[in-house]
Amino acid sequence: MSRIDVFVAPRPNATLIKAMTFVNRIVMLHGIPGLRDLLPFNRLAVLRGVANVRHIDFPEDDRQRLKACCGAGKATFITPNHPEFFTDWMIDKEVVSRVSPLAASWATHGVVNGLGRLMQKFWLANNLIAQIPGNSAAAKEHSVAWALKGHGVLLHPEGGVGWHANIVAPLLPGAVEMGFEALKRGRLTDPDFKVWIAPVIWKLAFTGNVEAALAKECAYVEHSLKIERRAADTLPERVHHIYATLLSRDEAANGLRPDERASYDTRQKDLLTELLRRLAELVSLEAGTLDNAELLRRSRRWLRENTDGTGSQKQVRTLADTIQRLQRVGPWASANPRITQEEIAEHLKRIRNDYCKGTLRDTINRFVPQPAGPRRAHIRVPEPLGLHAYQGTVEEALAELHDRMQATITNTMAQLEAGGGFIFYANPFYHR
Repeated sequence: MSRIDVFVAPRPNATLIKAMTFVNRIVMLHGIPGLRDLLPFNRLAVLRGVANVRHIDFPEDDRQRLKACCGAGKATFITPNHPEFFTDWMIDKEVVSRVSPLAASWATHGVVNGLGRLMQKFWLANNLIAQIPGNSAAAKEHSVAWALKGHGVLLHPEGGVGWHANIVAPLLPGAVEMGFEALKRGRLTDPDFKVWIAPVIWKLAFTGNVEAALAKECAYVEHSLKIERRAADTLPERVHHIYATLLSRDEAANGLRPDERASYDTRQKDLLTELLRRLAELVSLEAGTLDNAELLRRSRRWLRENTDGTGSQKQVRTLADTIQRLQRVGPWASANPRITQEEIAEHLKRIRNDYCKGTLRDTINRFVPQPAGPRRAHIRVPEPLGLHAYQGTVEEALAELHDRMQATITNTMAQLEAGGGFIFYANPFYHR
């Protein structure tokens, strides 16, 4: 096995974790006051704040609700939403520093183990757990043992970043499954042992109008992907045109001739239906008998089990990658007649991550995406789910967690909108 495929247990260093929390607040989030708004210093990410989060709105009641779930005599699995890459670790680290400083955090194996031995040592000392696809048993075992010590474990139940902060994606079962295992072990020595699944949501909102910066980023994407800008288009229409053009390219590459007068989501659904049918056929499954997520999971497993380098393997990988990429623009994109600057920014980051590749600038953007302007992070803690008092199944627990997280995001959005916190445009993805 290669090193990135083998689980290596974290070796937390409390001094380093404390130092990184300080660096996180000053350099990564807030920047340096007095310099972060002055030219030329505000052009340097480490001075203005790499994540450019100027303010953190984390009400004391929410902090106390989360803190009450953490500590000795209980096991806690903290489950934040996952709207943005890099900033996720910054905000997650800020949250746990206030409630459970030695909490372990799950991260992709490519970050923990894939950046060289020195960086692996650094991430392990920061108590990061490598999530290894198809080989997660050791990571789960370590997580349960660490949670039983009362320190807590943080992982994103949505899985990968989707760049859709207003919508919670379907949740993966890992946190709940580990929670039930921790409860079983904890009750062996303490009949009153408690296990909590503690959801957290955070929403980023720009502190001002950033249309000029978004337009500049949009122009970069158009140039990088060789998509001609239509002069009369508004900013959201330019984003829609980029996606429509990319969809046309995928349709052509797969031999489809769609009606280009149809809406984006209608064409997307038609293409996905055909690609899913082809994928099911290649991996010897019957199309329509599995949901899309399960079909993709079975296909990834098929790829791990069939490594002979045949043409079928290449076809399966290409189809699975294309389907996964297409699905990242979900029904939520066309659900509302208005779109915010924050949602436009998410569209652009998603496009850059999925399509803009091959240059150092694009590589850096994927690992450390830069926001269009200063932002405020609104952090809320829905009611935690106590597995020690829960009688439902894993699936029912996931549905309950999803409902609590989505309701909290929706309520937070409504409060921010009522306070004039968003700039809106007509949404070109919307149709009646």
